[in-house]
This record gives sequence, C-alpha cells and structure tokens, in this order.
Amino acid sequence: MTTSPTSPLTSEAIFAEQQTTPMPPARRRVKRKTWQTIIWFAVLIVITAVVLYPLVWLLLSTFKPNSEFGQNMGLLPNAPTIDNYIKVAEGIAGVPMWRFFANSLLIAGVSVIGTVLSSALAAYAFARLQFKGLGILFAAMIGTLLLPFHVVIIPQYIIFNNLGMVDTYWPLLLPKFLATEAFFVFLLVQFIRQMPRDMDEAAKIDGAGHLRIFWSIILPLIKPALITCAIFSFIWAWNDFLGPLLYLTSPENYPLPIALRLYNDQTSSSDYGATVTASFIALVPILLFFIVFQKFLVDGVATQGLKG
Repeated sequence: MTTSPTSPLTSEAIFAEQQTTPMPPARRRVKRKTWQTIIWFAVLIVITAVVLYPLVWLLLSTFKPNSEFGQNMGLLPNAPTIDNYIKVAEGIAGVPMWRFFANSLLIAGVSVIGTVLSSALAAYAFARLQFKGLGILFAAMIGTLLLPFHVVIIPQYIIFNNLGMVDTYWPLLLPKFLATEAFFVFLLVQFIRQMPRDMDEAAKIDGAGHLRIFWSIILPLIKPALITCAIFSFIWAWNDFLGPLLYLTSPENYPLPIALRLYNDQTSSSDYGATVTASFIALVPILLFFIVFQKFLVDGVATQGLKG
C-alpha cells in the first residue's frame, strides 16, 4: 500500500529531513558572530584583569601589616589589619593627612582653573585674531614643547626667590594663569580652527566684541576640549612631585606626593604599610575625577576629526 502525496509525514521522516536540510547561511553567520563575540569578551576580560591587578593588589595590600611586605607577595594578606589606615590618618611630621590632602586639592583645583582659562584665551587669539607676528609667536609657543622642564628650573627658581615667593604656592599656581602649557593651547587652537567663522561674523554684525564672542559662542562649543584639558591638568598637578619639592620647605604646605616621601625617610627606615595606604588614598581622587569626566574625554577625542 502506497501513501498518497498529501498524507502526513511521520516524526521519523520529519527528523530525517531536518538532518539532511542544510542550515541557512544567515543562521550560520549569526552563530559564527556569537562565537566571535564570546572570544572577544574573553580576551577583553583577560586584558582587564591584567590591567586592574596592580590596583587590586594595592588595595588589598593596605590591609597587610608592615611585617608581611617582602615576605607575602600574594594578593591576600595573611593577617588583615586596619592599622595602616589609622597610622596614615594620624599623619606624619606633626601634620595630619587631611592637611596634605587639602593642599593637593587646592593646588590641583586652582591649576585646572588657571590652565583651562588661560589656554582657552590664548588659543582664541591664535585661532581667530589676525595680528603682526602671529606665525612667529605660534611657532615659538610650539617650540616650548621641545624644552624640558629641567632647562628652566634654575631661572624660574631665581625669579621666584627674588620675589620672595619660595615656600608658597605662587610658583606652582602663577604660571598656570599665564598660558605656559603649550600642549593645551595647541589642542584648543586646533579645536577652534575647525569651527566655521559664520557665527563670529554674525555676532560682530550684532555689535559683539571678541570677549563676548569668546565667552558666549566659542567656550560652549569647545566644552569637550576644555574637559579634556581639565582632566589632564588635574592629573598632572595632583601627581606633581618636582615642583613642590623645589619651592615648598614647610611640612604643613606639602602636597600628597611629598608626604609619601616622608614615610620612606623617617629614622632611615621605610614604613611600607603606611606608604602603600597613603598611595592608595592619593590615587582615589584621580580615579573618581576620571570616571566622572571620562564621557567628556571621549567626546573631545571623537570630535577632533569633525569639521563644521
């Protein structure tokens, strides 16, 4: 007895037909992309673990007693303790830790304001104004990038010493308001040059001057670049060691980088537990500052290639 063409197929026949039917190309492509995604995620997780391992080690080492340093190089402490945090909170050289922290915050905060404001003004002048010697001055400004900081240490120190500014914050903060950071000026110049001049011309027709154009038109448009300058300026000022070491002599004026050195100089021995703990505390503000403003940093880099 033969089955008619319209008779229903058995489950065995359906299963055999599914096994012999080739997988559609779209489904194979999706499956291949899924495996590629899994592999990429695995690789990224491994790279992230390698990058974050020193930070995790630093965090967990703050709970190690001083006797374990040099013996226990593992990730976890054998005898966890919070004595390092208590010791760091008490301070050193008669100065509490919060004072060192406040000094660093003051230097970094004022440095960000001075650097961003002065660099933006100088960049607007180079990008929008036409005056005699513009090319020479711009080339001289770029040329300062080739000058190491160590070349101008002695002349600067002599100038500030004659002005009676040694052991004050003026030598560290005053240059920030004079557009001495050529890298930031160059970055903002390139950013402003990408913007069309139509809005500037329209503002001039309405009677706006250069200061009004700079404040009301240019600054809002270059906000991503300003945030980028602020991030790097904060990190550089917060981690600066040589500048405060040259100009500051009183312990109560020391920022955190100088305070960290004190833990390795007392009684010709090194307090590794306190040093590691103070280093982690000094690292936290930088991490928070970067996390909060990283979106603007990415926007600033991403819009570098755009033209108006």
